[in-house]
Amino acid sequence: MTATDPNISLTNRDAGVDIDAGDALVERIKPFAQRTMRPEVLGGIGGFGALVEVSKKYREPVMVSGTDGVGTKLKLAFRMKKHDTIGIDLVAMSVNDILVSGAEPIFFLDYFACGKLDVGVAAAVVQGIAEGCEQAGCSLIGGETAEMPGMYDPNEYDLAGFAVGLVEKSAIIDGKAIAPGDAVIGLASSGPHSNGYSLVRKVVAVSGADLYEKFDDKRTLGQALLEPTRIYVKPVLEVLGKAAVKGLAHITGGGLTENIPRVLPANACARLEASRWPRPPIFAWLQRHGAIEDAEMQRTFNCGIGMVLVVPRGQARAALDAFSAGGVEAFEIGAIVERSSGGPQTVIV
Repeated sequence: MTATDPNISLTNRDAGVDIDAGDALVERIKPFAQRTMRPEVLGGIGGFGALVEVSKKYREPVMVSGTDGVGTKLKLAFRMKKHDTIGIDLVAMSVNDILVSGAEPIFFLDYFACGKLDVGVAAAVVQGIAEGCEQAGCSLIGGETAEMPGMYDPNEYDLAGFAVGLVEKSAIIDGKAIAPGDAVIGLASSGPHSNGYSLVRKVVAVSGADLYEKFDDKRTLGQALLEPTRIYVKPVLEVLGKAAVKGLAHITGGGLTENIPRVLPANACARLEASRWPRPPIFAWLQRHGAIEDAEMQRTFNCGIGMVLVVPRGQARAALDAFSAGGVEAFEIGAIVERSSGGPQTVIV
């Protein structure tokens, strides 16, 4: 028989797209999204577009936007069949990025693409996205679920996220005022976050490690590698009102040595002392089993510092105390010095 046979009537389900499953997912995720709603959001999940009004607290509001994915960390989530925290990573990558400008994240959108929609798996992912939005204080106002047979392995999916925030024009943080003598503060990471996972997976492969082997008292190796990215929004926004933060850097792909220079003036260099902060054990495991050199670790991973702040030297203690009061691990990890001619803008000793 062929599709032109008058006895055959093809449907979208015959093509591999299950509209009923998509409808079921929307209903399943509505309560998750509802928990994230801010007063500025007009309407809810299910429309063609989401409406958000600008809060009257801003006199000259500037929009800051960011988009990102989770990268090949997804491959570990597939192998471990653990889908409930990868959504936190998705939110973190975008909201931490726009935070660097001093912006408060207002809303978040997600894109979930798969070959065959598994409502349970997709709902677990979106529940994690909603959890990330709650941690960031922003609203999950919508997204897109794309079921595309033939595009993806039936047991895999891809994710992208989009965040929009607001900052008062006069309060934008751009790093231009950073100068030698300023202090560099680092906020502790939870592990590799969502960066360097192509190398992480290579280390696992060449070492023959078992993702289900015990790593510490509470986690397997796989669970340690899937530890979700920390979201720094609320504690950093709190500190912005207590210290004159001159610059912020989200330590993502490129590690410490590639990300900090993105916020430094041309004449400035961040001199960091590695002994000033603890490095999570997972980094020692990766370095040992992959025989990775120090410089490669520093330009690939965050090495224990997920966000960097630059503040005037005299305000470092106030910033550290504010983070401590909020239960956030923060360390004075170095200082801004004069950059030598043609020299690097981040040095780790």
